[in-house]
Amino acid sequence: MIAINDIHKAFNKGKANQVNAVNGISLKITDGEFLVIVGSNGSGKTTLLNLVAGSVLPDAGSINIDNNNVSKLADYRRSQWIARVFQSPMSGTASDLSILDNFRLAAIRTKHKGLSIGINDAFKQEVKGKIATLGMGLENKIDQPMGTLSGGQRQALTLLMSVMDSCKVLLLDEPTAALDPRSADVVMRTADKLIADFKLTAILITHNLKDAFNYGTRVIQMSEGLVLRDLNNKQKSDLKQNDLFDWFA
Repeated sequence: MIAINDIHKAFNKGKANQVNAVNGISLKITDGEFLVIVGSNGSGKTTLLNLVAGSVLPDAGSINIDNNNVSKLADYRRSQWIARVFQSPMSGTASDLSILDNFRLAAIRTKHKGLSIGINDAFKQEVKGKIATLGMGLENKIDQPMGTLSGGQRQALTLLMSVMDSCKVLLLDEPTAALDPRSADVVMRTADKLIADFKLTAILITHNLKDAFNYGTRVIQMSEGLVLRDLNNKQKSDLKQNDLFDWFA
């Protein structure tokens, strides 16, 4: 479970251009829940995701993951629980390394120094099997440098890499914003399947209201650093797609 308790975050504090990005939000996200967060630019949704990730630390309040207070832990110290997929496909992979080498790095993401996973035939077959599920034909190109792939291919592979090592929480930071519609569809279907198969707790930030409608078990709308609406699974399933559009009318 993720417990967010009365969390606050402001930028440029004490200055004329102070921005109160998150204003006392409290949320409980249960194990296996797929939370979708929507909101206009400046609503605070990305800041909230960064607070959970640890790339931004709160001014007040607390964040607990599996009953561990992680409020003051940097992002790399939260990696035992959290994997993250960024908006830019370039952020989650090493361009100069091969697909296979990228998967090896992902597999030892949380391992202590001195421990390693070798690239043997068993590991190669495991990677090929995972990549084949994408239907992109990349399973026979594992020695190809990651930098030669399209953004959609890299983003789909980044998703697969996120579950190569143990994690309980998957953060999706507008993962399809830079992709064409076909690639975006592959990425979202892959994310949805991984979340279900690995029983992950997931948070998706998106401007794509179609994705907010089609995916997730809960949806919240943020505005001015606050939660404006919070719909559980039953309420979300009763939504019509136009209802989401009306939120921003």
